[in-house]
Amino acid sequence: MRLTGPMRAVAVLLLVGLIWLLASAMFGEESAAFVHHFLNSASQEPTHAEVRPRRYKCGLSAACPPKHLAFRLVSGAANVIGPKICLEDKMLLSSVKNNVGRGLNIALVNGVTGEPLETKTFDMWAGDVSDLLKYLRPLHEGTLVFVASFDDPATKLNAESRRLFEELGSTAVKELAFRDSWVFVGAKGIDNKSPFEQRMKNSKSSNKYEGWPESLEMDGCIPLRPAVEV
Repeated sequence: MRLTGPMRAVAVLLLVGLIWLLASAMFGEESAAFVHHFLNSASQEPTHAEVRPRRYKCGLSAACPPKHLAFRLVSGAANVIGPKICLEDKMLLSSVKNNVGRGLNIALVNGVTGEPLETKTFDMWAGDVSDLLKYLRPLHEGTLVFVASFDDPATKLNAESRRLFEELGSTAVKELAFRDSWVFVGAKGIDNKSPFEQRMKNSKSSNKYEGWPESLEMDGCIPLRPAVEV
C-alpha cells in the first residue's frame, strides 16, 4: 500500500526518532552525526539524469490537443531502409510489418473518426501508374492520405497523378523527381495547401547517400474533421 504525502512524512519522523534513540544508546556522542548523515541521504532528490523524458504518441515531443491525430512519417533511406508511417502510436507501414516497397507508400485514414482504412505501395520505377490513378480517383471527401517515399517516387508519375496529389494539398509533387525523398499528408477536399509536406531533392552535390538524398522525418498533429449531420 502506498502512503500519501502527510502519512509518509509522519512515518519518516517516527523512523528518525527511533533511529535517534538507538543511535544514542549505541554510539553516545556520535549519534547526532549518524542521524544527520541518514537525513541527508534520505532527502537527496534524484538527479536530472535519472528523470526520463515523457514519451508521447509516435514519439512526439508534446501531446496533441483533443480531437487531433498524432503522426510521424519517415521516408526510406536510399534503397536499403524502408519508410515508416505511424498514427496514434500504431505503426501502419514499416519494414518490420513487411508492407513497404519501392515507390510511394500510402496509408488512408478516415478523417472524421481517425480509423486507418488501407495501406498500399505503388512502384514508381517499374510499376504501372494506372494502379495509382485507380487508387486516388475514388477517394471519399475527408479521407486523410499519408505518403512516404522509398527509393524512387517519381519516374512513373504523369500529369494526372501529380494533379491528384495537388488536389490533396501537395505543392512539392509538381517538381518531384527521380529518387527525391518525399513525405506528405493531405486530404480529399482540402481547401488550402497542406502544411504537412517535405521534399529533399536528389542532387549529386548534396546527397547523403551515394545516389540518394537523406531520409526525411516529419511529425505533427492533424485535426479531425467534424462529422457531417444527415
